Amino acid sequence: MQDKDATAFFFHGSWREFAPIAFTNLLLTIVTLGFYRFWATTRERKYLWGQTHFIDDRLEWTGTGKELFVGFLLVLVLFGVPLVILNFGVQALIFQGHQGVAMALGASAFLFIFYLVGLARFRALRYRLSRTYWHGIRGGSDNQGFSYGLSYMWKTFVGYLPIGLLIPWSMMSLWNERWNAMSFGPHQFQAAGDFAATMKRFLLFYLMPIIIAVAIGVATAIFIPVIQSSVGGGGEPPASFLLMMFAFVLSFYLLLGLVALAFYAKYFREAVGGLSLSTLDFHFTATTKQWLKLFLGDIALVICTLGIGYIFLSYRHWKFFITHMEATGEVILDELTQSETRMSKHGEGLLDALDMGAI
Repeated sequence: MQDKDATAFFFHGSWREFAPIAFTNLLLTIVTLGFYRFWATTRERKYLWGQTHFIDDRLEWTGTGKELFVGFLLVLVLFGVPLVILNFGVQALIFQGHQGVAMALGASAFLFIFYLVGLARFRALRYRLSRTYWHGIRGGSDNQGFSYGLSYMWKTFVGYLPIGLLIPWSMMSLWNERWNAMSFGPHQFQAAGDFAATMKRFLLFYLMPIIIAVAIGVATAIFIPVIQSSVGGGGEPPASFLLMMFAFVLSFYLLLGLVALAFYAKYFREAVGGLSLSTLDFHFTATTKQWLKLFLGDIALVICTLGIGYIFLSYRHWKFFITHMEATGEVILDELTQSETRMSKHGEGLLDALDMGAI
């Protein structure tokens, strides 16, 4: 029996060890015109997983670049080609004067892509769990994700329906549904995240544009006499007014982004905090300040290296995630048996094709 504590997760890697992998991947991806990126992703994951210590053993990534490549090709053949043909068909119908039919086909294509987004999120998680090993045990799911795609559609729609007020419910409900369909070894994940705990921060994010708009309106009203006297005399608005407006616009985006980040930090803590596996309970400790430092560091790294630092973002994000992951409870190794879920034969092509494939 292994007791769990705050150091259950530990990352042993360093950016110096990761650098040769990152630069080699960049060079080979450029030389092969992007073809190598599937194998590049696999090399990164093998290193990051292998440097991640959980209790008394390290994780192991067993996925291959071939799987990711085959998955990508399958998506192109099964979904990409039909969508391209449909797009040309819609344009042809418009030129022939059948706007109604074209609009119906266009709406159908949009709904289909929307469905694929949800399906992609589910199947990517299933694939990654099935290729993640610990003590020789893997995860996975027998659920194909088709029903989750429908849930993604209607729950997202309902989340936005009451002028967006149910978005936190939609996000948490989909997180719970996705993880409740997953397992690791013989144990099923249990996800019971509570969206209510995130509502205060979401409402602040929701009301922030209104608050800033009112502030801009008040400030503008104060400067109206000055503007009228300046323009009335044939002059231009004073520089102080233009600077003030620029400051308000900049503040709008900065404050809105900061409040959105505060909401997401709270949401992610609550989502992970509601996740359990048998007798293990998971927690995520990163605060808004720590998330902000991560993203500001990303921006500085990319700008200061003229874009080259982008190749280190996957390392930074994985280290951040593992550093702030915690688990409490206990695990009995003798009770762990291999997962009996089916292994998918291809990778995250759907997620990659939709440009959603973060590591």
